[in-house]
Amino acid sequence: RTVAAHHLSNTLFNIMRGGVPVAGHVCPGDDVARFVAGRNAAVYAAHADWLGSLGDLDIDAVVAAAAEQGDPQLLRIVREYLPVCFSRRHGDPSRPWNRFTLPARGRDGRESLAYAGNWRDIFQNWEALAWSHPGCLPAMIAVFLNATTADGYNPYRITRDGIDWEVENPNDPWSHIGYWGDHQIVYLCRLLELHERFRPGDLARSLGQRSHVSAVVPYRIKGFDDLLQDPRHSIAFDAEADRRLRRRIAEVGGDAATVADADGRPWLVTLAEKLLVPALVKLTNLVPGGGIWLNTQRPEWNDANNALAGWGLSVVTACHLRRHLVLVERLLAEHGHDLEFTRPAAALLAEVSAALADATDGDAYAVFEALGRAGERHREAVYEGGPPEWTTVALADVVEAVRRGRAVVDATIAANRRADGMFHAYNRLSVRGRAVEVHHLDLMLEGQVAALSSGLLGDDEAVALLASLRASPLYRADQKSYLLQPDRTLRPFLDRNVLPADWQSRCPEVARRVAAGSSRVIVVDAQGQAHFHADLTNEQDLAVMLRGEGYDESAQTAVADLWEEVFEHDSFTGRSGTFFAFEGLGSIYWHMVAKLLLAVQECHDRASEVARPSLRAAYAAIRDGLGFRKAPEEYGAFPTDAYSHTPRHLGAQQPGMTGQVKEEILTRLGELGVRVEAGRVRFAPTLLDDAEFGAAERFEIVGPDGRERIVRVPEGGLGFTFCQVPVLYVPSPTAFVEVVTADGSVDTHAGDRLPAGRSADLFSRNGRITSIRVGVVRNEQEVSR
Repeated sequence: RTVAAHHLSNTLFNIMRGGVPVAGHVCPGDDVARFVAGRNAAVYAAHADWLGSLGDLDIDAVVAAAAEQGDPQLLRIVREYLPVCFSRRHGDPSRPWNRFTLPARGRDGRESLAYAGNWRDIFQNWEALAWSHPGCLPAMIAVFLNATTADGYNPYRITRDGIDWEVENPNDPWSHIGYWGDHQIVYLCRLLELHERFRPGDLARSLGQRSHVSAVVPYRIKGFDDLLQDPRHSIAFDAEADRRLRRRIAEVGGDAATVADADGRPWLVTLAEKLLVPALVKLTNLVPGGGIWLNTQRPEWNDANNALAGWGLSVVTACHLRRHLVLVERLLAEHGHDLEFTRPAAALLAEVSAALADATDGDAYAVFEALGRAGERHREAVYEGGPPEWTTVALADVVEAVRRGRAVVDATIAANRRADGMFHAYNRLSVRGRAVEVHHLDLMLEGQVAALSSGLLGDDEAVALLASLRASPLYRADQKSYLLQPDRTLRPFLDRNVLPADWQSRCPEVARRVAAGSSRVIVVDAQGQAHFHADLTNEQDLAVMLRGEGYDESAQTAVADLWEEVFEHDSFTGRSGTFFAFEGLGSIYWHMVAKLLLAVQECHDRASEVARPSLRAAYAAIRDGLGFRKAPEEYGAFPTDAYSHTPRHLGAQQPGMTGQVKEEILTRLGELGVRVEAGRVRFAPTLLDDAEFGAAERFEIVGPDGRERIVRVPEGGLGFTFCQVPVLYVPSPTAFVEVVTADGSVDTHAGDRLPAGRSADLFSRNGRITSIRVGVVRNEQEVSR
């Protein structure tokens, strides 16, 4: 009962973040028309009669009908349509930008279908939603890809009407601009992988189609030299472009914020370009051996490490980039044909490939600079605009670029393996002259999650990493779970800004001036302790002061080194290293623990039979640390609900609206044994707790037809729904899958898989299947477990 209540809670909260299709895969024709009108007034006017005649159709049928009209712009817009309602922007209502409504009906009294969310939240929750509504998956991917910019990034917010971006407001301290790169590659990759499971071959066949657009955001990322000078202020805001875009959106619709051709129509590019450009742009920010440079004014992956934006390097993003590159390489091999790219994208591909040719054994700075210059030239070409020009790139060249990218990413991940078998998550970059230096930060949980998710580790390596993790300072025994990073005692305030005793010998010029009465840089108190002047707030202030006081270069360097030793600014991560809650010190961040659970489940599913028992045990131990496995006194909150974090001095905090719910929906499906492989459903509950069998006699469902009914559970079995169809597990000496259809017939299939045709019926929610019975063989090992 607790497991079921927890899953119910996760599902409801996932819906509140990402929305839910109001009637399965059915798309109301009048709402499709409103959607097209909101995206492009000219396209709507050209097809008003057809749109006015649309009835309520299945989502695939709507796309097929749009294709028959022969207008690629209409087809592209309709491919983005999602019949979703009840979506909000962000899980934390305390965030000052989180103003939202959940309109059930519009002013005309009709049901209101809409969604709005920040980039990270909406796509992670859509992944879980797609498992129950597979027909919506192509549209989810289309929304994702069409919202990515031509320079390879993504806007902050996604709405049904198009994209939105942040504008700096000098009167609002929360106001800021930048590209939130976190989760860009990994969520795209996961949606693509899911699409391949449900509709194998579709993506490979579509790589050459000009079917997508690129978003326009009034940000301009600076050149490579400027990024080196100050990567914390790397983006210029184009106020005039912002005003122009908003005027055009009011006139034309959401399509006004897309790259246009010479006639002002959205410029259609190939699927291959949309999949490759974000990955290539990540590679232009790669520091070999260090990670992906976080130079777009926003952090990657975990915004509790927000201070890493600037000089931070993300090994986490490198791990997820590897997984994406593996998938893209496979799709390219299946496609088997040369591909068209716009000239800026083709040039980027060629230059990145050339820069990576000697990356594993070449000069690190030379590779870093070559990649950075390639990114700079690509951005300049994109920002310059102009009419589209196409060029054909040989498939072999595209594949070679991807392989070179994967090789250097693999080497970078390997270089960040610690002596204990775990992995660094983030590093700090310093560039002195033509030397690149990578400085490791403290151990972090997300580095282990990313390494396990990357697909790079073998079975033994994964098992060893998990054993090291359990023995590490990340493990919090009282909660049987893991901290985001090791707890530590902060230095008391009065002990900060105290210079070491040998400061005078290290900075003799400053010492001489202090002795002469100067206190502009260093002040000596009445007790004889030396401190940096209180008006100096950062290294930039210090550099300006030293230059203004006429110190030579060697003195400036010595003082700057002393400054970093005293304050350790380069190792400052943000609230994760200073707060005592909100993913801070001593705090468990439950979303990351749920990501760990999912990563271990994925490792288990692809492991050999020899390694599976160890991974199964590791999975069970992580699951036992989650709230629903605990008493309220231990968890400090309602055990069935997901919570954001648990500080060391409090119970679980911030209920419900956390990304943890998405991960646990996926792991729950995995525990129930639901697998989709090559378009076929498989039922293999190898991770399911044996105590769940025989725990219920019946359960209530709402079927695809909207009718409520009670489903009886066989003795010793269990039941759940998949795509709203009841699935009943029955203890059996042999494996079988029995399908009961709407006309009363019964199909029985040996083994644990549904045939492709029946699987397609299930995915489409067409009502042909009323229930499924699965014979499950429970061996002695599983029962004893």
